[in-house]
Amino acid sequence: MRVALLGAGRIGSRHAARLTATPGVADLVVADADPRRAAALAEAVGARPARTVGEVFTSAGVDAVVIATATASHAALITRAARAGLPAFCEKPVAPDLAGTIAALREVEAAGTLLQIGFQRRFDAGFLAAREALRSGALGRVHTIRCVTSDAAPPPAEFLPLSGGLFRDCMVHDFDAVRWLTGREVTEVYARGANGGAAFFREAGDVDTAAALLLLDDGTLVTATATRYNGAGYDVRVELSGERDQWVAGLDDRAPLTSAEPGGPAAPRRPWADFQERFEDAFRAELAAFVRAARGLAGNPCPGAEGLRALHVAEACEVSRREARPVRLADVG
Repeated sequence: MRVALLGAGRIGSRHAARLTATPGVADLVVADADPRRAAALAEAVGARPARTVGEVFTSAGVDAVVIATATASHAALITRAARAGLPAFCEKPVAPDLAGTIAALREVEAAGTLLQIGFQRRFDAGFLAAREALRSGALGRVHTIRCVTSDAAPPPAEFLPLSGGLFRDCMVHDFDAVRWLTGREVTEVYARGANGGAAFFREAGDVDTAAALLLLDDGTLVTATATRYNGAGYDVRVELSGERDQWVAGLDDRAPLTSAEPGGPAAPRRPWADFQERFEDAFRAELAAFVRAARGLAGNPCPGAEGLRALHVAEACEVSRREARPVRLADVG
């Protein structure tokens, strides 16, 4: 396949290297709003640069697109790909809000094209094993789920106004993971946020730390916490607690935890630095799955509608945080 990568920034540059190593990708075209950045990345990975992003949809001769641009541009690029008849992979979110997401998904549905959303935790070995344990019944009835997502350091200040906030940008991965792990839907949320760090979080209307309590449609309770200030290292875990057994994904020799117990494990010598390092294998598996799906060799492992459902939970959490009250998902939309 001939694949176009749109976006040569932080995640796009890593995706370029991953795509050139993906089976089935015979040619990679790199496009970016800054043609010089696209050219530099293309040269670094042995790809072809496009002069403009628009060229990808008109004369580049590609078979599929991978969208790794800024959030605000996702919906328009998804729409252009759909109208061009091109299968697309897009990093979450589809759009910054529910209305934009729904409009883009309608374009995909009308065109009958493939859209895979980037929730890489679905491809992580630990998360996959935990899902199998839960779905097999090995844990018995799961009564409690605990999610943790902690960045080692905050993002740049200029990123925040465009990010959508901590719930939509960061914790949306937890919301998707909970749905994917359990096969259940979130019905109600209660969320709070706090700011103890840099002023630019408050200036952007965001928070640097948050906690949410989710109620699933079978009565299971879920807690999800996140922070931009976890100096010990990047930490992502999900604990599944059942009547028979308890499993955790993300607990390994690089998890940034120090036991307070005598003789307990010390802090790791090399904790995870960030999400790209922690989920490198998952990102590679995710893109390989997209290429197989785009070639018609497998089904779509994460359709666009999954992005809408996770964003719906994030939107409810944001309403709950602002209004300091429980919010039913049925009342948000």
